[in-house]
Amino acid sequence: MKHAKKNKFRLFIAQKGLKSTRQRDIILDCFLSSSRHISIEELYLKLRSKNPNIGYATVYRTLKLFAESGIAREIQFGDGQTRYEHANEGEHHDHLVCTRCGTIIEFENQDIEQLQQEVAGAHGFQIENHKLELYGICAKCR
Repeated sequence: MKHAKKNKFRLFIAQKGLKSTRQRDIILDCFLSSSRHISIEELYLKLRSKNPNIGYATVYRTLKLFAESGIAREIQFGDGQTRYEHANEGEHHDHLVCTRCGTIIEFENQDIEQLQQEVAGAHGFQIENHKLELYGICAKCR
């Protein structure tokens, strides 16, 4: 999976007429080995210890390119931070977000997916994409 995403990103970069740089490769490796929901700041701090020459702006621009290429997805949970998660073809999941500690739990539920299709169909609506985020307090914070 990692290899396919690296190839997809390299192809995207070439098609845009951009150079494949060592810094982008380092950021890509770090992103692909990171947790599922990482902010620009978190990724930058993770990179900085071993790669002090990589600046925040470079991380920011590179994550934007990841999203544009389709290997990452930008998500916002209402706390003012954009996070990035790995995007996998054909995979869909929703999120539970703790409003106290910020924990994010991914889940899949076929009943919810089916119900969404039924509601859309009843209104003559065709779903192209959706996201479901449930906000509350996680078990640890309760």
